[in-house]
Amino acid sequence: MISRTLFLFIALAAIQFPAFAADATKPNIVFILADDMGYGDLGCYGQRLIQTPRLDQMAAEGIRFTNFYAGNTVCAPSRCVLMTGRHMGHAYVRGNAGGPDMSSQTLRDEDVTVAELLKSAGYSTGLCGKWGLGDHAEGGRVGLPSRQGFDFSYGYLNQVHAHNYFPEFLWRNDAKESLNNVVHRLDRSYGGFTGGWATRKIDYSHDLVAKEANEFITRHAEASKDGKPFFLYLAFTIPHANNEATKGTGDGMEVPDYGQYADQDWSNPDKGQAAMISRLDADVGRLLDLLDTLGIANNTVVMFSSDNGPHNEGGHHPELFDPAGPLQGMKRDLYEGGIRVPFIVRWPGTAPANTTSDHMGYFGDLMATAADLAGVAPPAGLDSISFVPTIRGDLGRQKQHDYLYWEFYEQGGKQAVRSGNWKAIRMPWMTGPTKLFDLDADIGEANDVAKEHPDIVEKLESIMAEAHVPHPNWEVRGSR
Repeated sequence: MISRTLFLFIALAAIQFPAFAADATKPNIVFILADDMGYGDLGCYGQRLIQTPRLDQMAAEGIRFTNFYAGNTVCAPSRCVLMTGRHMGHAYVRGNAGGPDMSSQTLRDEDVTVAELLKSAGYSTGLCGKWGLGDHAEGGRVGLPSRQGFDFSYGYLNQVHAHNYFPEFLWRNDAKESLNNVVHRLDRSYGGFTGGWATRKIDYSHDLVAKEANEFITRHAEASKDGKPFFLYLAFTIPHANNEATKGTGDGMEVPDYGQYADQDWSNPDKGQAAMISRLDADVGRLLDLLDTLGIANNTVVMFSSDNGPHNEGGHHPELFDPAGPLQGMKRDLYEGGIRVPFIVRWPGTAPANTTSDHMGYFGDLMATAADLAGVAPPAGLDSISFVPTIRGDLGRQKQHDYLYWEFYEQGGKQAVRSGNWKAIRMPWMTGPTKLFDLDADIGEANDVAKEHPDIVEKLESIMAEAHVPHPNWEVRGSR
């Protein structure tokens, strides 16, 4: 593996002699990530009950992808894929439940992140929201945002902390910033952090994160016009359930108000789920409006997605909203509903407006795409393909993946691979039967056709074996 030091040296050389840039102006890059939002949660993807006018407008002004995938079916590993450009068989963080300390959940010094790549290319880098790949606990400090390429960060570091939307503090860079909430502690500790639910609710973390993101953009807008672009990773925490509140109150879909859903004949958790999504939608709209107001929209690529499929936590009823749309499964599944996610790209004047793309991509492609946009070479040995040609409407130059691969370490272990229209899933890990689906004919994965296509099964099983590189921190019991 290329070392971080060697990579940064090569990247700096590329800045001096830019052979990769498509033009002289490097665009700003904003990647917005929802938490546990399903493929069918947005109006532009078929949602009928929850209103998402601003994300629908973003899709109308840009490209809506229909074959885009998260890095995994739960939070931390999916974000590791996004930040490092390596699929689950090669990534360092491969699950939410690793070893006894934070070391298995933490990026290492040798991991090169998208933020480091872009910082080396002259970008100002910022993180607002949920990190989940390193914190101040023992074994976790090496993964702190400040050590992984971010000039500025605000929000949550620890995942259990991020399950409370009225926390007592958030992190501004490497310092705690106290809030006005009071939290009742619960006996749940993760990486040295004890969870809890709020008994006094004043400062809603999502609102604070959205405000900080807009302030980061405002601070860097003028410099971006003068050749100092910015990268903002905006990782919202909603509509993930506040799992701690579920334990304390039975209602984990915490939001300051139910907005337009207050009078609906739904349960409070269902109102909260809908209100969270519409609240997030409005904040995305405010960010896009800010880019227009500052005069930098045409030189800013904005991407929107979700870290995995929809959840069934927090007391709400997924069947009401059909959050996976036509897909089977949800969070913690390797069926399409657990990993295929909404993905929208807006770049006024460059990305063709009101278009739909069936290009097959995934989170790991952000690394190569960011390098392409910044005019530098990506690190070697990645599982990453730039989708800049698709963004620019130059489909003839778009490279394609031979396959996409996932593995999941909970529930006995699971593996999945997609190659072309074929999708294979094996449960339990390495020893179970392999199911095969033709996604062109059966997007809902209802008909297992493995018996009819043993040659395809054999091919995809060989990909599973090749793609998985054993990891000392991640092994399903009985897999060897």
